[in-house]
Amino acid sequence: MTQLLALYKPYQVLCQFSDNGSGKATLADYVDVADVYPAGRLDFKSEGLVLLTDSGRLQHHISAPHHKLEKRYLVQIEGQLRQSDLDELIRGVAIREHGRSHIARVHAVSLITEPRLPPRDPPVIAHRQHRSSWLELVLRTGINRQIRRSIATLGFPVLRLVRTAVGPWQLGELRPGEWRRLTAPRG
Repeated sequence: MTQLLALYKPYQVLCQFSDNGSGKATLADYVDVADVYPAGRLDFKSEGLVLLTDSGRLQHHISAPHHKLEKRYLVQIEGQLRQSDLDELIRGVAIREHGRSHIARVHAVSLITEPRLPPRDPPVIAHRQHRSSWLELVLRTGINRQIRRSIATLGFPVLRLVRTAVGPWQLGELRPGEWRRLTAPRG
């Protein structure tokens, strides 16, 4: 039977099971289930939903860009975006990747009030948090660190980035470091 787990990856945790000698925290510090691997990644400074499975087929389905599973994020930025900035994220911004320029587009983006999230450890610096605003953002395909890089092209640093959903799977009430078993799709 295929295993599928939802993990709330904490901030400053590598999205892999080995630290390769770096001494940094990894998924192995939180998940004690054998033979599961991440289906997709979150960077070291991002947090939120990571799906883990023992099925290569399911892992490919979840992470392959051509399946275009929606990925939903809550993003705290330093500063106040205007509607024209949101429109630019939808139209797309140029990002350099592997020596080539790519147009990185978000599928949907909106300004939101500060969401209820578990506290981050360590927290966002108070004086930066005071000047911040929040976005909810949806991607269907992605370029490495696309959200951070796209928002940086508009002149705003990302303070916190939390993935809340991948396709039909939700972060729900998980807290950083917690995980739960999910029902894997058949087929």
